[in-house]
Amino acid sequence: METIKLRDEYIKLGQALKAAGLVESGVEAKYAVEDGNVKVNGEVATQRGKKLVDGDVVAYKGEIIKIVK
Repeated sequence: METIKLRDEYIKLGQALKAAGLVESGVEAKYAVEDGNVKVNGEVATQRGKKLVDGDVVAYKGEIIKIVK
């Protein structure tokens, strides 16, 4: 499980995927989300710009990212 520590109040989903090294670009993050391959807190995410806050959990391609303050 990858952990991303927040510097601000939130991080956007696309940025979190890039920060964790699960995608290489914003375009790749966009397609991952559009194709329904990314889940946030167990639900399929539909917005690449979704704001993630402390405690959120992202799942993509069998990898888990936890957002912490």
